[in-house]
Amino acid sequence: MRTDGLIEGEDGKLRCTWGSSDDLYRRYHDTEWGRPVSDDIRLFEKICLEGFQSGLSWITILRKRENFRKAFDGFHFDKVARYTEKDVERLLGDAGIIRHRGKIVSTINNAKRAGEMVKEFGSLAAFFWTFEPGPKDRPKTIDRAAVMAMPLTPVSTAISKELKKRGWTFVGPTTVYAFMQAMGLVNDHIEGCMCRAVVEKERKRFKRPK
Repeated sequence: MRTDGLIEGEDGKLRCTWGSSDDLYRRYHDTEWGRPVSDDIRLFEKICLEGFQSGLSWITILRKRENFRKAFDGFHFDKVARYTEKDVERLLGDAGIIRHRGKIVSTINNAKRAGEMVKEFGSLAAFFWTFEPGPKDRPKTIDRAAVMAMPLTPVSTAISKELKKRGWTFVGPTTVYAFMQAMGLVNDHIEGCMCRAVVEKERKRFKRPK
């Protein structure tokens, strides 16, 4: 059964349509997407992978995520920040990731900027979660139309602007909004999705970093 933005799986549960097309995608939808995250490494990994996704589908990146983790030292930004041109060439030769020089160089640059922001704010999480939208900034109903109308938002635009001011690259407003959706700064599971209420409970229990 399919309704607008939702589809019933073989288990009889309704999910956002995008989260049912592939077993890997379904696990990601059910257990990760939208759950609030305060771990700096996961936040850095996600915003970098969103940059790599630019021009591609997320499932392409998801299928290569473990390869990316191995290639980039688990996205420990203190390590990535020390990469040299030799590492760039190594990564360009790694068929397990997206071999795009600009995006690879951007990840190394952003690792350096991440370290600077930790010194400034105490953590990446403390920076990102200060931008969490309030209820008045969110649609009253999260249906397919509402989500489709938000490829970017004033908040994602503001975050993008702040990151770029600090020297980050490949962090446009659309990329940042996808990051916000995935890391739980917003809950864009569609009304009726099996995960929406679960994510809302997690967000209520979540301790916002300061």
